[in-house]
Amino acid sequence: MTPLPVKLHSAAEVRELDRRAIEEEGIPGYSLMQRAGEAAFAVLRDMWGGQGRLLVVCGAGNNAGDGYVVARIARGQGHDVTVVALVAPAKLTGDAARAYADFEESGGTVVDWDPALLRDAGVVADAILGTGLDRELTGRFREAVAAINASGVPVIALDIPSGLHADSGAVMGVAVRASHTVTFVGLKVGFYVGAGPDHVGTLHFDGLGVPRHVHAQVPARAQRLRRKQFADLLVPRKRSAHKGDHGRVLIIGGGPGMPGAARLAGEAALRCGAGLVTIATHHEHSAAIAAGRPELICRGVSGAADLSPLLRQADMVALGPGLGQSEWAQTVFEAALELAPRIVIDADGLNLLAAAPRRDDRWILTPHPGEAGRLLGVTAASVQQDRIASACAIAEKFGGVSVLKGAGTLITDGSDPINLCDRGNPGMATAGMGDVLTGVIAALAARIDDCSRAAALGVLAHACAGDIAAARGGELGLIAGDLMEPLREWLNRRD
Repeated sequence: MTPLPVKLHSAAEVRELDRRAIEEEGIPGYSLMQRAGEAAFAVLRDMWGGQGRLLVVCGAGNNAGDGYVVARIARGQGHDVTVVALVAPAKLTGDAARAYADFEESGGTVVDWDPALLRDAGVVADAILGTGLDRELTGRFREAVAAINASGVPVIALDIPSGLHADSGAVMGVAVRASHTVTFVGLKVGFYVGAGPDHVGTLHFDGLGVPRHVHAQVPARAQRLRRKQFADLLVPRKRSAHKGDHGRVLIIGGGPGMPGAARLAGEAALRCGAGLVTIATHHEHSAAIAAGRPELICRGVSGAADLSPLLRQADMVALGPGLGQSEWAQTVFEAALELAPRIVIDADGLNLLAAAPRRDDRWILTPHPGEAGRLLGVTAASVQQDRIASACAIAEKFGGVSVLKGAGTLITDGSDPINLCDRGNPGMATAGMGDVLTGVIAALAARIDDCSRAAALGVLAHACAGDIAAARGGELGLIAGDLMEPLREWLNRRD
Protein backbone atom coordinates (compact mmCIF):
# COMPACT_ATOMS: atom_id res chain seq x y z
CA MET A 1 0.00 0.00 0.00
CA THR A 2 1.06 3.56 -0.66
CA PRO A 3 -0.16 6.82 0.92
CA LEU A 4 -3.40 8.18 -0.45
CA PRO A 5 -2.72 10.50 -3.39
CA VAL A 6 -3.72 14.15 -3.41
CA LYS A 7 -5.22 13.84 -6.89
CA LEU A 8 -8.82 12.65 -7.23
CA HIS A 9 -9.89 11.16 -10.54
CA SER A 10 -13.09 10.52 -12.43
CA ALA A 11 -13.76 7.03 -13.75
CA ALA A 12 -12.88 8.20 -17.27
CA GLU A 13 -9.53 9.56 -16.06
CA VAL A 14 -8.68 6.26 -14.37
CA ARG A 15 -9.55 4.41 -17.57
CA GLU A 16 -7.18 6.72 -19.42
CA LEU A 17 -4.43 5.98 -16.89
CA ASP A 18 -5.05 2.26 -17.45
CA ARG A 19 -4.95 2.70 -21.22
CA ARG A 20 -1.67 4.61 -21.17
CA ALA A 21 -0.08 2.09 -18.82
CA ILE A 22 -1.08 -0.80 -21.07
CA GLU A 23 -0.71 0.67 -24.56
CA GLU A 24 2.12 3.16 -24.11
CA GLU A 25 4.12 1.68 -21.25
CA GLY A 26 3.67 -1.95 -22.26
CA ILE A 27 2.30 -3.16 -18.93
CA PRO A 28 -0.02 -6.11 -19.67
CA GLY A 29 -3.55 -5.58 -18.46
CA TYR A 30 -3.53 -8.95 -16.75
CA SER A 31 -0.40 -7.95 -14.83
CA LEU A 32 -2.30 -4.95 -13.47
CA MET A 33 -5.14 -7.26 -12.44
CA GLN A 34 -2.71 -9.62 -10.73
CA ARG A 35 -1.16 -6.73 -8.82
CA ALA A 36 -4.62 -5.50 -7.82
CA GLY A 37 -5.54 -8.92 -6.46
CA GLU A 38 -2.30 -9.18 -4.51
CA ALA A 39 -2.75 -5.70 -3.03
CA ALA A 40 -6.33 -6.41 -2.06
CA PHE A 41 -5.44 -9.72 -0.46
CA ALA A 42 -2.71 -8.07 1.63
CA VAL A 43 -5.29 -5.71 3.15
CA LEU A 44 -7.83 -8.52 3.43
CA ARG A 45 -5.38 -10.71 5.33
CA ASP A 46 -4.66 -7.93 7.83
CA MET A 47 -8.31 -7.06 8.47
CA TRP A 48 -9.57 -10.65 8.48
CA GLY A 49 -6.76 -12.62 10.03
CA GLY A 50 -7.95 -15.84 8.39
CA GLN A 51 -10.70 -16.35 10.97
CA GLY A 52 -13.81 -17.89 9.41
CA ARG A 53 -14.67 -18.32 5.76
CA LEU A 54 -13.89 -15.82 3.03
CA LEU A 55 -16.89 -15.19 0.78
CA VAL A 56 -15.89 -13.64 -2.55
CA VAL A 57 -18.88 -12.31 -4.50
CA CYS A 58 -17.99 -11.80 -8.15
CA GLY A 59 -20.10 -9.97 -10.69
CA ALA A 60 -19.14 -8.59 -14.07
CA GLY A 61 -16.15 -7.10 -15.86
CA ASN A 62 -12.67 -6.55 -14.52
CA ASN A 63 -14.00 -6.08 -11.00
CA ALA A 64 -15.03 -9.73 -11.08
CA GLY A 65 -11.58 -10.55 -12.44
CA ASP A 66 -10.00 -8.89 -9.40
CA GLY A 67 -12.23 -11.05 -7.22
CA TYR A 68 -11.15 -14.27 -8.91
CA VAL A 69 -7.50 -13.31 -8.43
CA VAL A 70 -8.10 -12.68 -4.71
CA ALA A 71 -9.93 -16.00 -4.38
CA ARG A 72 -7.10 -17.89 -6.10
CA ILE A 73 -4.46 -16.31 -3.86
CA ALA A 74 -6.50 -17.01 -0.72
CA ARG A 75 -7.05 -20.65 -1.69
CA GLY A 76 -3.36 -21.01 -2.48
CA GLN A 77 -2.55 -19.95 1.07
CA GLY A 78 -4.87 -22.56 2.54
CA HIS A 79 -7.84 -20.37 3.49
CA ASP A 80 -11.45 -21.51 3.44
CA VAL A 81 -12.93 -19.71 0.43
CA THR A 82 -16.37 -19.71 -1.19
CA VAL A 83 -16.79 -17.89 -4.50
CA VAL A 84 -20.17 -16.73 -5.76
CA ALA A 85 -20.63 -15.99 -9.47
CA LEU A 86 -23.49 -13.53 -9.99
CA VAL A 87 -22.61 -13.55 -13.70
CA ALA A 88 -21.84 -16.82 -15.45
CA PRO A 89 -18.05 -17.05 -15.88
CA ALA A 90 -18.59 -18.00 -19.53
CA LYS A 91 -19.81 -14.45 -20.14
CA LEU A 92 -16.56 -12.87 -18.93
CA THR A 93 -14.12 -11.57 -21.52
CA GLY A 94 -10.53 -10.39 -21.72
CA ASP A 95 -8.47 -10.26 -18.55
CA ALA A 96 -11.47 -11.14 -16.37
CA ALA A 97 -11.98 -14.38 -18.32
CA ARG A 98 -8.31 -15.20 -17.91
CA ALA A 99 -8.52 -14.53 -14.17
CA TYR A 100 -11.42 -16.96 -13.89
CA ALA A 101 -9.59 -19.56 -15.97
CA ASP A 102 -6.56 -19.38 -13.68
CA PHE A 103 -8.82 -19.62 -10.65
CA GLU A 104 -10.54 -22.69 -12.11
CA GLU A 105 -7.21 -24.27 -13.09
CA SER A 106 -6.03 -23.91 -9.48
CA GLY A 107 -8.97 -26.06 -8.40
CA GLY A 108 -11.43 -23.31 -7.59
CA THR A 109 -15.17 -23.63 -8.17
CA VAL A 110 -18.07 -21.21 -8.00
CA VAL A 111 -21.56 -21.44 -6.54
CA ASP A 112 -24.80 -19.60 -7.21
CA TRP A 113 -25.87 -16.73 -5.01
CA ASP A 114 -27.62 -17.71 -1.81
CA PRO A 115 -27.96 -15.21 1.06
CA ALA A 116 -27.55 -18.12 3.50
CA LEU A 117 -23.85 -18.14 2.54
CA LEU A 118 -23.42 -15.00 4.64
CA ARG A 119 -24.33 -16.74 7.88
CA ASP A 120 -20.94 -18.29 8.57
CA ALA A 121 -18.78 -15.93 6.53
CA GLY A 122 -15.93 -14.23 8.38
CA VAL A 123 -15.47 -11.58 5.72
CA VAL A 124 -16.92 -10.68 2.31
CA ALA A 125 -14.88 -9.54 -0.67
CA ASP A 126 -17.04 -7.31 -2.87
CA ALA A 127 -16.05 -7.84 -6.51
CA ILE A 128 -19.50 -7.31 -8.01
CA LEU A 129 -19.34 -4.09 -10.05
CA GLY A 130 -16.62 -1.53 -10.70
CA THR A 131 -16.27 2.08 -11.74
CA GLY A 132 -18.15 1.77 -15.02
CA LEU A 133 -21.55 1.65 -13.31
CA ASP A 134 -23.99 4.17 -14.81
CA ARG A 135 -27.42 2.84 -13.84
CA GLU A 136 -29.22 1.58 -10.75
CA LEU A 137 -28.63 -1.95 -9.54
CA THR A 138 -31.42 -4.42 -10.23
CA GLY A 139 -32.12 -8.13 -9.90
CA ARG A 140 -29.49 -10.37 -8.34
CA PHE A 141 -26.99 -7.53 -8.03
CA ARG A 142 -29.39 -5.49 -5.93
CA GLU A 143 -30.45 -8.52 -3.90
CA ALA A 144 -26.86 -9.51 -3.14
CA VAL A 145 -25.77 -6.00 -2.12
CA ALA A 146 -28.79 -5.56 0.15
CA ALA A 147 -28.15 -8.92 1.82
CA ILE A 148 -24.45 -8.15 2.33
CA ASN A 149 -25.32 -4.84 4.01
CA ALA A 150 -27.92 -6.47 6.24
CA SER A 151 -25.62 -9.31 7.31
CA GLY A 152 -23.25 -7.25 9.45
CA VAL A 153 -20.29 -9.22 8.07
CA PRO A 154 -17.14 -7.10 7.49
CA VAL A 155 -16.68 -6.22 3.82
CA ILE A 156 -13.64 -5.35 1.76
CA ALA A 157 -14.54 -3.67 -1.53
CA LEU A 158 -12.23 -4.16 -4.49
CA ASP A 159 -11.55 -0.82 -6.21
CA ILE A 160 -14.97 0.64 -5.30
CA PRO A 161 -18.02 -0.43 -3.24
CA SER A 162 -20.47 -1.93 -5.71
CA GLY A 163 -23.35 0.43 -6.44
CA LEU A 164 -21.43 3.62 -5.66
CA HIS A 165 -21.00 6.05 -8.56
CA ALA A 166 -17.29 6.70 -9.02
CA ASP A 167 -17.70 10.35 -10.02
CA SER A 168 -20.58 11.68 -7.92
CA GLY A 169 -20.64 9.37 -4.91
CA ALA A 170 -24.31 8.73 -5.59
CA VAL A 171 -25.87 5.45 -4.52
CA MET A 172 -27.18 3.73 -7.62
CA GLY A 173 -30.23 2.20 -5.97
CA VAL A 174 -28.22 0.40 -3.32
CA ALA A 175 -24.49 0.27 -2.59
CA VAL A 176 -22.18 -1.89 -0.49
CA ARG A 177 -21.24 -0.36 2.87
CA ALA A 178 -17.64 -1.49 3.03
CA SER A 179 -15.45 -1.76 6.10
CA HIS A 180 -12.41 -1.25 3.88
CA THR A 181 -11.97 -0.28 0.24
CA VAL A 182 -8.79 -1.07 -1.66
CA THR A 183 -8.67 1.11 -4.75
CA PHE A 184 -6.24 1.00 -7.63
CA VAL A 185 -4.34 3.27 -10.07
CA GLY A 186 -6.23 6.47 -9.18
CA LEU A 187 -8.20 7.65 -6.15
CA LYS A 188 -11.85 8.11 -7.18
CA VAL A 189 -13.47 11.45 -6.46
CA GLY A 190 -16.76 9.73 -5.62
CA PHE A 191 -15.22 8.37 -2.42
CA TYR A 192 -15.27 11.89 -0.95
CA VAL A 193 -18.58 13.37 -2.12
CA GLY A 194 -22.25 12.47 -1.87
CA ALA A 195 -22.75 9.17 -0.08
CA GLY A 196 -19.17 8.07 -0.73
CA PRO A 197 -17.80 8.76 2.78
CA ASP A 198 -20.54 6.58 4.30
CA HIS A 199 -19.74 3.61 2.05
CA VAL A 200 -15.98 3.29 1.54
CA GLY A 201 -14.91 2.64 5.13
CA THR A 202 -11.12 2.79 5.56
CA LEU A 203 -9.46 3.63 2.26
CA HIS A 204 -6.32 1.92 0.95
CA PHE A 205 -4.55 2.73 -2.29
CA ASP A 206 -2.16 0.90 -4.59
CA GLY A 207 -0.90 2.49 -7.80
CA LEU A 208 -0.10 -0.96 -9.29
CA GLY A 209 3.22 0.29 -10.58
CA VAL A 210 1.80 2.79 -13.07
CA PRO A 211 4.71 5.23 -13.62
CA ARG A 212 4.55 8.75 -12.23
CA HIS A 213 5.02 10.32 -15.63
CA VAL A 214 1.82 8.62 -16.80
CA HIS A 215 -0.05 10.25 -13.91
CA ALA A 216 1.49 13.59 -14.84
CA GLN A 217 -0.01 13.30 -18.34
CA VAL A 218 -3.60 12.81 -17.15
CA PRO A 219 -5.29 15.81 -15.50
CA ALA A 220 -7.23 15.19 -12.29
CA ARG A 221 -10.84 16.24 -11.74
CA ALA A 222 -10.13 17.35 -8.18
CA GLN A 223 -7.48 17.44 -5.49
CA ARG A 224 -7.51 16.97 -1.73
CA LEU A 225 -6.45 20.03 0.25
CA ARG A 226 -3.21 19.75 2.21
CA ARG A 227 -1.45 22.30 4.39
CA LYS A 228 1.74 22.23 2.34
CA GLN A 229 -0.16 23.68 -0.64
CA PHE A 230 -0.33 26.94 1.33
CA ALA A 231 3.21 27.06 2.71
CA ASP A 232 3.82 30.41 0.99
CA LEU A 233 0.81 31.91 2.80
CA LEU A 234 1.47 30.52 6.27
CA VAL A 235 4.57 32.53 7.10
CA PRO A 236 5.49 34.56 10.20
CA ARG A 237 4.60 38.24 10.26
CA LYS A 238 7.26 40.88 9.87
CA ARG A 239 8.48 42.36 13.13
CA SER A 240 7.50 45.82 11.86
CA ALA A 241 3.92 44.81 10.98
CA HIS A 242 0.93 46.84 12.15
CA LYS A 243 -2.78 46.07 12.11
CA GLY A 244 -3.35 47.75 8.77
CA ASP A 245 -1.06 45.21 7.10
CA HIS A 246 -3.31 42.28 7.97
CA GLY A 247 -6.62 43.25 6.54
CA ARG A 248 -9.69 45.21 7.52
CA VAL A 249 -12.74 42.97 7.62
CA LEU A 250 -16.33 44.16 7.73
CA ILE A 251 -19.01 41.67 8.87
CA ILE A 252 -22.55 42.67 7.87
CA GLY A 253 -25.24 40.71 9.70
CA GLY A 254 -27.14 40.33 12.92
CA GLY A 255 -30.63 41.31 11.90
CA PRO A 256 -33.34 41.77 14.53
CA GLY A 257 -33.09 38.98 17.11
CA MET A 258 -30.02 37.30 15.56
CA PRO A 259 -26.79 38.75 16.96
CA GLY A 260 -24.91 35.49 17.56
CA ALA A 261 -23.96 34.66 13.98
CA ALA A 262 -22.26 37.99 13.32
CA ARG A 263 -20.40 37.74 16.63
CA LEU A 264 -19.10 34.25 15.73
CA ALA A 265 -17.97 35.40 12.28
CA GLY A 266 -16.25 38.44 13.75
CA GLU A 267 -14.39 36.54 16.43
CA ALA A 268 -13.30 33.90 13.90
CA ALA A 269 -11.90 36.65 11.69
CA LEU A 270 -9.90 37.99 14.64
CA ARG A 271 -8.59 34.53 15.53
CA CYS A 272 -7.44 34.10 11.92
CA GLY A 273 -5.30 37.20 12.03
CA ALA A 274 -7.42 40.01 10.64
CA GLY A 275 -5.92 43.30 11.77
CA LEU A 276 -9.23 45.06 12.29
CA VAL A 277 -12.75 43.60 12.38
CA THR A 278 -15.89 45.72 12.32
CA ILE A 279 -19.41 44.39 12.67
CA ALA A 280 -22.19 46.35 11.00
CA THR A 281 -25.37 45.15 12.65
CA HIS A 282 -28.88 46.17 13.57
CA HIS A 283 -28.86 48.90 16.21
CA GLU A 284 -30.37 46.68 18.89
CA HIS A 285 -27.34 44.33 18.88
CA SER A 286 -24.29 46.58 18.75
CA ALA A 287 -23.86 47.03 22.51
CA ALA A 288 -24.30 43.33 23.30
CA ILE A 289 -21.78 42.21 20.65
CA ALA A 290 -19.22 44.77 21.78
CA ALA A 291 -19.60 43.73 25.40
CA GLY A 292 -19.13 40.05 24.56
CA ARG A 293 -15.97 40.58 22.51
CA PRO A 294 -14.51 44.06 23.05
CA GLU A 295 -11.87 43.58 20.35
CA LEU A 296 -14.67 43.83 17.77
CA ILE A 297 -15.71 47.26 16.57
CA CYS A 298 -19.50 47.35 16.44
CA ARG A 299 -21.57 49.80 14.45
CA GLY A 300 -25.34 49.94 14.45
CA VAL A 301 -26.53 50.72 10.92
CA SER A 302 -29.97 51.74 9.70
CA GLY A 303 -29.33 51.62 5.99
CA ALA A 304 -27.01 52.46 3.11
CA ALA A 305 -26.00 55.87 4.44
CA ASP A 306 -24.61 54.36 7.64
CA LEU A 307 -23.00 51.44 5.85
CA SER A 308 -21.31 53.19 2.92
CA PRO A 309 -18.33 54.66 4.82
CA LEU A 310 -17.66 51.31 6.49
CA LEU A 311 -17.68 49.55 3.13
CA ARG A 312 -15.18 52.01 1.67
CA GLN A 313 -12.74 51.33 4.51
CA ALA A 314 -12.89 47.52 4.25
CA ASP A 315 -10.50 45.21 2.43
CA MET A 316 -12.97 42.32 2.65
CA VAL A 317 -16.67 42.15 3.47
CA ALA A 318 -18.61 39.19 4.86
CA LEU A 319 -22.33 39.46 4.21
CA GLY A 320 -25.05 37.28 5.64
CA PRO A 321 -24.47 35.84 9.15
CA GLY A 322 -27.78 36.31 10.97
CA LEU A 323 -28.82 38.88 8.35
CA GLY A 324 -32.43 37.82 7.91
CA GLN A 325 -34.55 38.82 4.93
CA SER A 326 -36.29 41.89 6.31
CA GLU A 327 -36.46 45.26 4.61
CA TRP A 328 -33.39 46.28 6.63
CA ALA A 329 -31.54 43.18 5.38
CA GLN A 330 -32.40 43.88 1.75
CA THR A 331 -31.23 47.49 2.08
CA VAL A 332 -27.81 46.61 3.50
CA PHE A 333 -27.51 43.69 1.06
CA GLU A 334 -27.84 45.96 -1.97
CA ALA A 335 -25.49 48.56 -0.50
CA ALA A 336 -22.85 45.91 0.14
CA LEU A 337 -23.05 44.50 -3.37
CA GLU A 338 -22.63 47.97 -4.81
CA LEU A 339 -19.62 49.13 -2.78
CA ALA A 340 -17.76 46.11 -1.36
CA PRO A 341 -14.27 45.63 -2.86
CA ARG A 342 -14.56 41.85 -2.39
CA ILE A 343 -17.17 39.93 -0.50
CA VAL A 344 -17.98 36.58 1.14
CA ILE A 345 -21.71 35.86 0.98
CA ASP A 346 -23.32 33.33 3.31
CA ALA A 347 -26.64 32.42 4.93
CA ASP A 348 -29.45 34.91 4.21
CA GLY A 349 -27.12 36.83 1.92
CA LEU A 350 -27.30 33.80 -0.36
CA ASN A 351 -31.07 33.61 -0.06
CA LEU A 352 -31.36 37.25 -1.10
CA LEU A 353 -29.00 36.61 -4.00
CA ALA A 354 -31.09 33.62 -5.08
CA ALA A 355 -34.13 35.89 -5.21
CA ALA A 356 -32.32 38.41 -7.42
CA PRO A 357 -29.54 36.50 -9.26
CA ARG A 358 -26.59 38.32 -10.75
CA ARG A 359 -23.02 37.49 -11.69
CA ASP A 360 -19.88 39.03 -10.19
CA ASP A 361 -16.28 37.87 -9.91
CA ARG A 362 -15.72 39.78 -6.65
CA TRP A 363 -17.44 37.31 -4.43
CA ILE A 364 -16.99 34.02 -2.62
CA LEU A 365 -20.29 32.18 -2.16
CA THR A 366 -20.47 29.65 0.70
CA PRO A 367 -23.77 27.74 0.46
CA HIS A 368 -24.79 24.58 2.25
CA PRO A 369 -26.80 22.16 0.08
CA GLY A 370 -30.14 23.84 0.85
CA GLU A 371 -28.85 27.29 -0.06
CA ALA A 372 -27.11 25.86 -3.12
CA GLY A 373 -30.43 24.40 -4.21
CA ARG A 374 -32.10 27.79 -3.95
CA LEU A 375 -29.30 29.40 -5.96
CA LEU A 376 -29.71 26.81 -8.71
CA GLY A 377 -33.48 26.40 -8.50
CA VAL A 378 -33.29 22.73 -7.54
CA THR A 379 -33.72 20.66 -4.38
CA ALA A 380 -31.03 20.07 -1.78
CA ALA A 381 -31.27 16.36 -2.62
CA SER A 382 -30.46 17.16 -6.24
CA VAL A 383 -27.40 19.12 -5.15
CA GLN A 384 -26.21 16.20 -3.04
CA GLN A 385 -26.76 13.76 -5.89
CA ASP A 386 -23.88 15.40 -7.77
CA ARG A 387 -22.05 17.87 -5.56
CA ILE A 388 -19.24 18.53 -8.03
CA ALA A 389 -21.63 19.42 -10.84
CA SER A 390 -23.57 21.66 -8.44
CA ALA A 391 -20.49 23.53 -7.22
CA CYS A 392 -19.39 24.10 -10.80
CA ALA A 393 -22.89 25.24 -11.81
CA ILE A 394 -22.90 27.87 -9.03
CA ALA A 395 -19.51 29.20 -10.15
CA GLU A 396 -20.71 29.30 -13.75
CA LYS A 397 -24.01 31.00 -12.99
CA PHE A 398 -22.85 33.52 -10.38
CA GLY A 399 -19.12 33.94 -11.05
CA GLY A 400 -16.44 34.24 -8.41
CA VAL A 401 -15.62 31.32 -6.14
CA SER A 402 -18.12 28.67 -5.04
CA VAL A 403 -17.65 26.91 -1.69
CA LEU A 404 -20.19 24.09 -1.42
CA LYS A 405 -20.21 23.12 2.25
CA GLY A 406 -20.85 19.66 3.65
CA ALA A 407 -18.91 16.41 3.96
CA GLY A 408 -16.21 16.86 1.36
CA THR A 409 -16.53 20.66 1.02
CA LEU A 410 -15.77 21.75 -2.55
CA ILE A 411 -14.07 24.96 -3.63
CA THR A 412 -14.04 26.00 -7.29
CA ASP A 413 -13.82 29.06 -9.50
CA GLY A 414 -14.85 26.95 -12.49
CA SER A 415 -11.38 25.70 -13.37
CA ASP A 416 -9.85 22.28 -12.73
CA PRO A 417 -8.78 20.77 -10.47
CA ILE A 418 -11.57 21.42 -8.00
CA ASN A 419 -10.35 21.63 -4.41
CA LEU A 420 -11.90 19.18 -1.95
CA CYS A 421 -11.52 19.13 1.82
CA ASP A 422 -11.61 15.66 3.36
CA ARG A 423 -10.92 16.92 6.90
CA GLY A 424 -13.55 17.78 9.50
CA ASN A 425 -15.93 15.56 11.44
CA PRO A 426 -19.66 14.97 12.08
CA GLY A 427 -19.50 16.94 15.32
CA MET A 428 -19.22 20.07 13.18
CA ALA A 429 -22.79 19.61 11.94
CA THR A 430 -24.14 22.18 14.38
CA ALA A 431 -25.41 25.76 14.39
CA GLY A 432 -22.86 28.51 13.91
CA MET A 433 -20.15 26.48 12.16
CA GLY A 434 -20.93 28.16 8.85
CA ASP A 435 -20.70 31.59 10.47
CA VAL A 436 -17.25 30.73 11.79
CA LEU A 437 -16.19 29.61 8.31
CA THR A 438 -17.42 32.90 6.85
CA GLY A 439 -15.22 34.84 9.28
CA VAL A 440 -12.23 32.60 8.59
CA ILE A 441 -12.45 33.05 4.84
CA ALA A 442 -13.03 36.79 5.15
CA ALA A 443 -9.93 37.24 7.33
CA LEU A 444 -7.71 35.28 4.95
CA ALA A 445 -9.12 36.90 1.80
CA ALA A 446 -8.49 40.33 3.33
CA ARG A 447 -4.76 39.73 2.97
CA ILE A 448 -4.56 37.10 0.18
CA ASP A 449 -5.17 38.41 -3.33
CA ASP A 450 -6.25 35.09 -4.82
CA CYS A 451 -9.81 34.55 -3.56
CA SER A 452 -9.85 30.91 -4.61
CA ARG A 453 -6.73 30.12 -2.58
CA ALA A 454 -7.98 32.17 0.36
CA ALA A 455 -11.27 30.25 0.35
CA ALA A 456 -9.49 26.89 0.08
CA LEU A 457 -7.13 27.70 2.94
CA GLY A 458 -10.06 28.92 5.01
CA VAL A 459 -12.00 25.72 4.48
CA LEU A 460 -8.97 23.61 5.42
CA ALA A 461 -8.18 25.67 8.52
CA HIS A 462 -11.81 25.49 9.67
CA ALA A 463 -12.00 21.72 9.18
CA CYS A 464 -8.67 21.04 10.90
CA ALA A 465 -9.66 23.27 13.81
CA GLY A 466 -12.81 21.20 14.14
CA ASP A 467 -10.74 18.03 14.24
CA ILE A 468 -8.44 19.48 16.90
CA ALA A 469 -11.42 20.47 19.03
CA ALA A 470 -13.08 17.07 18.60
CA ALA A 471 -9.86 15.25 19.52
CA ARG A 472 -9.74 17.16 22.79
CA GLY A 473 -13.35 16.87 23.91
CA GLY A 474 -15.16 14.52 21.55
CA GLU A 475 -17.48 15.15 18.62
CA LEU A 476 -20.69 15.08 20.63
CA GLY A 477 -21.44 18.51 22.05
CA LEU A 478 -18.90 20.31 19.87
CA ILE A 479 -20.05 23.90 19.30
CA ALA A 480 -18.92 26.63 16.93
CA GLY A 481 -17.18 28.63 19.64
CA ASP A 482 -14.93 25.66 20.39
CA LEU A 483 -13.05 26.30 17.13
CA MET A 484 -11.64 29.71 18.05
CA GLU A 485 -8.47 28.65 19.87
CA PRO A 486 -7.78 25.68 17.55
CA LEU A 487 -8.01 28.03 14.55
CA ARG A 488 -5.34 30.23 16.02
CA GLU A 489 -3.24 27.19 16.93
CA TRP A 490 -3.45 25.60 13.47
CA LEU A 491 -2.64 28.79 11.58
CA ASN A 492 0.39 29.43 13.82
CA ARG A 493 1.94 25.99 13.38
CA ARG A 494 5.40 26.02 11.85
CA ASP A 495 5.91 22.67 10.15
